[in-house]
Amino acid sequence: MTHSPARPLAPSPAQLACALLFLLTPLSFAQTDDTVLRALRDELNRSRNLKVLTLETPYYIEYAIEDGDSFVATAALGGLISVRSDRFRIPEIGVRVGDYKFDNTNYLGSSYRFGTHYDIERFPIENPYNVLRRFLWLSTDTAYKSAVEAIARKRAALKNVAVSDPLNDFAKAAPIKRIEELRHTALDEDAWTNRLRALSAIFESYPAIRSSGLELSANQGARYYLNSEGTEVRTPEKLIFVAVRAEAQAPDGMIVRDAAVYPSLSYTGLPSEPELHRRVAALAESVSALANTPKGDDYSGPVLFEGAAAAQIFADVLGRNMALTRRPVMEPGRNSFIPESELAGRQGVRILPESFDVVDDPTQKEWHGEPLLGTYEVDREGVPAPPLPLIEKGVLKNFLLTRDPVAGYEGSNGRARMTGSFGANTPGISNLFVRATETTSLADLKKRLVSMCQARHKPYGVIVRKMDFPSSAPIEEVRRLISDSQSGGGGHPVSLPVLAYRVYPDGREELVRGWRFRGFNTRSLKDIVAAGDDSNVFDFLNNPAPFALMGAYGYVAETSVIAPSVLIDDLELHPLDLEIPKLPIVPPPPMR
Repeated sequence: MTHSPARPLAPSPAQLACALLFLLTPLSFAQTDDTVLRALRDELNRSRNLKVLTLETPYYIEYAIEDGDSFVATAALGGLISVRSDRFRIPEIGVRVGDYKFDNTNYLGSSYRFGTHYDIERFPIENPYNVLRRFLWLSTDTAYKSAVEAIARKRAALKNVAVSDPLNDFAKAAPIKRIEELRHTALDEDAWTNRLRALSAIFESYPAIRSSGLELSANQGARYYLNSEGTEVRTPEKLIFVAVRAEAQAPDGMIVRDAAVYPSLSYTGLPSEPELHRRVAALAESVSALANTPKGDDYSGPVLFEGAAAAQIFADVLGRNMALTRRPVMEPGRNSFIPESELAGRQGVRILPESFDVVDDPTQKEWHGEPLLGTYEVDREGVPAPPLPLIEKGVLKNFLLTRDPVAGYEGSNGRARMTGSFGANTPGISNLFVRATETTSLADLKKRLVSMCQARHKPYGVIVRKMDFPSSAPIEEVRRLISDSQSGGGGHPVSLPVLAYRVYPDGREELVRGWRFRGFNTRSLKDIVAAGDDSNVFDFLNNPAPFALMGAYGYVAETSVIAPSVLIDDLELHPLDLEIPKLPIVPPPPMR
C-alpha cells in the first residue's frame, strides 16, 4: 500500500543513447471501461515484441501503477497544522534483459535510472488513453535503457569479482488473472478535522509534555500489476490511520516519548471517538509519568514481555529476520552495508521452545471477531500468498520469499510486500501467528518472574509492556543505536522499551525510563521459559527501515502479529548513552 507518493532514485548521467524500435503486432483484448487497465494491456502487448538493433531483447517486462487519492490532516493543541488532499498515480516499470539465469538485477546499480533524456517526473492523473500510452512508452524507454546499461556494468564488475555458487537472478511464476471491483468510499473530511482538533486539545491538560501532535492519513485507490508472462492483477487498496505522538523532558534533560498508530483497512474500522479520546489521554498520562521516573540501571536477568510488547518483539526480533537477503554484485573496492538475516543458514534448527509454532497467514481476515491488518491474496509480484508455516515445534522450517532467488531457495511463496533495492522487492510478514501449546496465566507469569529473581538474589525483575516499534525516534537517534550495536558486535539492534517496570518481591511495580537492550537477538528466543494464555493482536505499518521507523519509507505493508505474553530467562538492559539536550531557559507560556 502506498502511504505517500515516493520519487524514484535520482538517475545517473546518461551513457546510452539508443532509440527503441517496436515491432507492432496487434493483439485483441476484451474491452473494459477501465482506461488505465486498457492502456497498460495495450502498451505491454507492444513492449512484449520490443526489439532493438544491436542490443539485448528484454525477456521480462512488468507494469505496476499505484493509483489513488489521499487526505492527510495534522493537529496540535486544539488547532490544525496542515490539511492536504492529493491525487496520485505512481508508475513502476521494470524491464529485465538477459534471461532468468542472468539479468540486469542483483547489481549495486540495478535501481539507478540511466539515460535521462526522456525521463518523466510525473504521471498523468487523468485518463486520456493516448496520453497514458505515451507516458507508459517513455517510462518503458527509460527502464529499458537502464536495464541495458546495468547489465553491461554488472558484466564488467564480474570480470574482477569471483562469485562462488552463483544464483539465478529471477524465478519463474505461473501467470494469474485477478481483476477486482473498485469502490470509492467518501470520507467526511470536516468531521475528521474537527475530531483531530478535539483529540489534540487533550494535551493542553498535560503541561509536562513539551510537544505533541495527531495525524490522520486516509488513502484509497487501486494497484495495477501486469507482466509479460501473462499476469494481470487489479486490486483495491484502502488504508486509514490515526497517529499520535508526544514527548517530554525529564528534569535531567533526557527526552522521553511515546507514540501509537491506529490503522484500519476500512474507513469505518477505526476506534470510536470516545475510545480514541481514552487512548490519547492514556498516552499523555504515560509520557507525563515517564518524565518523572527514575533512570534505568544495568540489569541482567529474566524479563516478562506482557501484552502488546510480546507481539512487538516477535515482529521486531523474529518477523524481520524471516526475510533472507542477497548480497548484490558490486565493483571491486566498493563497500555497501547489506543487512543479513540472523536466521540465514539455520533451517532445521530449533530457534524457539518446542511448544511454539509460528505461521504467516495472509488469508486470515479476522481474529476473535476483530479484523486483521495483514490480509491480502496476491503480493506485489502477482504471486498468490497461501498460509506459510515458518516454525514447527520450535524448529525453523521456511523463510519469506520473493521471485528473487536466495541461497537455498529458488521460487516465491508470495511474500513480496515492499519495494526493495538492486531491482528486487522486499519480503515481509502478513498476519504472523505465534502459538504456544503450554501456557499459564499472566498472574502466574509475574509470580514466576519474581520467583526467578529471588532465586538469583536479584532485587527486582523487569516487565515490559510497550516497545518503541515501529519507532517514533528521530533519525539521528536511530543511527546512533545502530552504530553502537555494530561497534559492540551486537548485530541487529532491538527497538527500545517505552513502558518498562521494575517489579519488586512484594509485587510493587516502578516505571523506569532510559533503558535499552544489549545482545537481544533471535537466539534469545530459545530462552523463553513460559508463555501466557493470552492472545495479543498488534497491528502496524511495516517498512524496510530499521525498527520500521515511522515515516521513513514511502511504501508500507499492513501487518498484524498475534502472540502470547512471554517470559525470557536472561536478557541485558543498560542505560541509554545518548546526548541529552539542556532544559529550556525560558519557561513555557500558559496553556490556557
